[in-house]
Formats: sequence, C-alpha cells, structure tokens
Amino acid sequence: QVRLVESGGGLVQAGGSLRLSCAASGRTFGSYTIGWFRQAPGKERESVTAISRGGGNTDYADSVKGRFTISRDNAKNTVYLQMNSLKPEDTAVYYCAANSRTFYSRNSWARQREYDYWGQGTQVTVVS
Repeated sequence: QVRLVESGGGLVQAGGSLRLSCAASGRTFGSYTIGWFRQAPGKERESVTAISRGGGNTDYADSVKGRFTISRDNAKNTVYLQMNSLKPEDTAVYYCAANSRTFYSRNSWARQREYDYWGQGTQVTVVS
C-alpha cells in the first residue's frame, strides 16, 4: 500500500511559480513511477508529467514543456513539480499517482490506468 499526499497548491498570478510536492508512505517508493495529472473544472483529468523510479526518465505534456519540471528525492519519499510561467489555463486540481506494477515507458506514462495509487489532489489557481 502507498499513500500519496500532495501539497504546495495555491493562488498565484499569471507568470508566477509554484512547487508542488507529493509525499509518499511506504518503503518501496523508489520502485515506483510517479506521475502528475490535473483536472480543470468541467474537463477530464489529463496527464502532465511523469518520472521513472530512479529519476533518469521524464516526460511532459506538450502544454507544459519548458515550464514544468518534475524531480524526485527517493530518500525523502517525495516527488516535486516545479511550475514556472504559470498560465490561467494551468488552473486545475493536481494529482500525483504511483505506478507500482510496470516499469517506466514513454509509450504509457500518460495512461491513467497504469497508475494504481492516487493522492487526493491540491488546487492550483492561476489568475491573470
């Protein structure tokens, strides 16, 4: 079992930055691919980024490339999402998720069904 808790969300002006954290319980955190997803009001949840268990592989949605950076500190059981140059369209509830079953794949990192543990989410609101 893995419990994920997101934090760091808030209200920020367009162009600003936020850093989200995803803290996990469990001794095998370092074995999991971790992904960030988001859901805007009235829209389906979408993939944002993911990182392999060792941190050597990352992928990003086109909408956030060059602005968001995912990283992880396995010693602290935490994954971070640094979000810069935020835009109003980044407003959403952000979720982190863990894939404990399969290895990282650039073909499947964005598939929500690959992830078997989910956090409760943290709200990010970007105002212009």
